[in-house]
Amino acid sequence: MSKSKLEYIWLDGYTPTANLRGKTKIIEDFSGKLEDCPLWAFDGSSTRQAEGGDSDCLLKPVAIFKDPDRINGYLVMNEVLNADKTPHVSNGRATIDDDDADFWFGFEQEYFLWDTETNLPLGFPRDQTPQGQFYCSVGAKNSFGRKIIEEHLDQCLEAGINIEGINGEVAAGQWEFQTFAKGAARAGDETWIARYLLERIGEKYSVAVNWHPKPLGDTDWNGSGMHANFSNSILRECGDRAIYEKICEGFRPVVNEHIAVYGADNDQRLTGDHETQSIHEFSYGISDRGASIRIPVMTVESGWKGWLEDRRPASNGDPYKIASRIIKTVKGIKT
Repeated sequence: MSKSKLEYIWLDGYTPTANLRGKTKIIEDFSGKLEDCPLWAFDGSSTRQAEGGDSDCLLKPVAIFKDPDRINGYLVMNEVLNADKTPHVSNGRATIDDDDADFWFGFEQEYFLWDTETNLPLGFPRDQTPQGQFYCSVGAKNSFGRKIIEEHLDQCLEAGINIEGINGEVAAGQWEFQTFAKGAARAGDETWIARYLLERIGEKYSVAVNWHPKPLGDTDWNGSGMHANFSNSILRECGDRAIYEKICEGFRPVVNEHIAVYGADNDQRLTGDHETQSIHEFSYGISDRGASIRIPVMTVESGWKGWLEDRRPASNGDPYKIASRIIKTVKGIKT
């Protein structure tokens, strides 16, 4: 008789930015299949998701991955439900209108590895070296925390996450990983589990992960985003520039609705500098990294068959809520 360790992972009710939570369930002779992960409960009063007098919230398993750091271990992503099994108000995944997985999403997750002793990015240049030399760099003077990000890449691959790449970013101690999935909910699942693995690896090295979009405050250093690359069957097949431009224009009237779910403190990052458009403006353009929405050159070269990149989401945004809002906007545009 074997016993498996299932780490049930969920998002708490903290606002404006949710935190990852997790607890372990032991199951005998577990099949490894999602359908055999039972519904579970937790104390919602400890996660700002319920009152103490009626504190039970439910965990509904929605995705399962191999746990690369545990023997007979699994990582189980969950939606949070109320005691009556309706979606909890904090449950962004339940708002995604993509039952047929027509929408594909790729998230470019930027973040800082944070030195908890100096309260600065790992390897932050004390001589105030300007940013520029750190992007996609190599060498002890340029790259900080490579052991961590390489271990993270290996663990994501072992877990079965469709991680598509990693790179050093513009600022010292800043890195990025990219995930992709066919289906918005699955894309969110994989991004959250990848975040969880990175946080857990950081524990081993006493290095924190800073998801804030502008952790260095009012400086000339880049902030961190989570660019959302998305497509549906129309964008993948239309072959028509006019349709692409109509879809881009469809985002203009709902700028505020998007910004509202694109991550807290994003105004500190979306200044119009450092490859961003101002939070007060909206624009789109081919290969324009200073636009709100970039039309990738590969989409154009493929005969206007491809995807769009919304560059506004912040690094601390919830990929479920971001995808849900993008889908709602695109579905409301008559093409």
